[in-house]
Amino acid sequence: MRDVLDDLVGWWQAGETVGMGTVVATWRSAPRPAGASMLVGPDGTAVGSVSGGCVEGAVYEEAKDVVASGAPTLERYGVSDDDAFAVGLTCGGILDVYVESISRESFPELGDVAESVGRHEPVAVVTVVKGADDRLGNRLVVWNDRTSGTLGSQRLDDAVAADTRGMLAAGRTATLNFGHDGERRGDDLTLFVSSFAPPARMVVFGAIDFAAAVARVGAFLGYRVTVCDARPVFATARRFPDAHEVVVEWPHSYLQTEVDAGRIDERTVLCVLTHDPKFDVPLLEVALDLDVAYVGAMGSRRTHDERLDRLREAGLTDVQLAKLSSPIGLDLGARTPEETAISIAAEIIAGRWGGSGERLTGADGPIHASAER
Repeated sequence: MRDVLDDLVGWWQAGETVGMGTVVATWRSAPRPAGASMLVGPDGTAVGSVSGGCVEGAVYEEAKDVVASGAPTLERYGVSDDDAFAVGLTCGGILDVYVESISRESFPELGDVAESVGRHEPVAVVTVVKGADDRLGNRLVVWNDRTSGTLGSQRLDDAVAADTRGMLAAGRTATLNFGHDGERRGDDLTLFVSSFAPPARMVVFGAIDFAAAVARVGAFLGYRVTVCDARPVFATARRFPDAHEVVVEWPHSYLQTEVDAGRIDERTVLCVLTHDPKFDVPLLEVALDLDVAYVGAMGSRRTHDERLDRLREAGLTDVQLAKLSSPIGLDLGARTPEETAISIAAEIIAGRWGGSGERLTGADGPIHASAER
């Protein structure tokens, strides 16, 4: 819903009713992830996408029907449908799409959700997408310190809120199954948890020309990008216009400060481009002791070997050193800063989703391996 939130809130504030289809589950090579949404506005305007074009027409018509009837529905599209050729996913995937009508009456908390998203405050929206008629469409909004709305009972709300906060901490959007009164082993209800966590962070250490390209690609991928260097003459906002912030501080001190403040999490990406022992060794001592998504360090193989020797002398273990991606990036034959940034981004993406880095044309099996169930 994040991609269509501005349009949705605009119609909501105007008192209009909007049809919305949301991907709540996927199988095999589905083109859009859970959480992808499509709106059908009061004037018939379509905003967003649930499948990249495969089933938008069917969802569009379903959304208009739901607005007219007021009754939400859960639809499955894909190769298992009898009419798969007409509205199915030509790529072979399957989507479950929940279609509902959104208005001030049906979703009074939407304004609060939008404000939290704008402030980068973690918030999750939990919706009953399958279950008894008296529960279908019920909604609970969960923040770290409060909730709003109800799924039907206090016991259910409490159990779901506890599990949702764990998902929110990881920025995970997915379905949960619960019993009618909150039994975790039950499956009376299917709940869709849409998490709006703050953007994951990318911290780029070393204010060099390669860092500018990495910051640009990182911002394009949706990371909140920080560039950090101890040299004020190089670490300037003018040199890094795509970074969200530029910090002048010793890298290891800055990273430790951010860790202590709770601003580094398991989604964080750390790119060490300093390739200078006085910067990168103390920095990597801190970085390799953290539970983060990625730690990469730039340098030649000779630099890498010398760096490992220094880190071992500093007391780091082989387990910690195994977290380090160095030399940084995938072997794309990159030469320029921009090409190198793409190779770094490719390694980060491969690590996030379990990709091999091989050419798809010579590989077998699903394209989106993590979508297989």
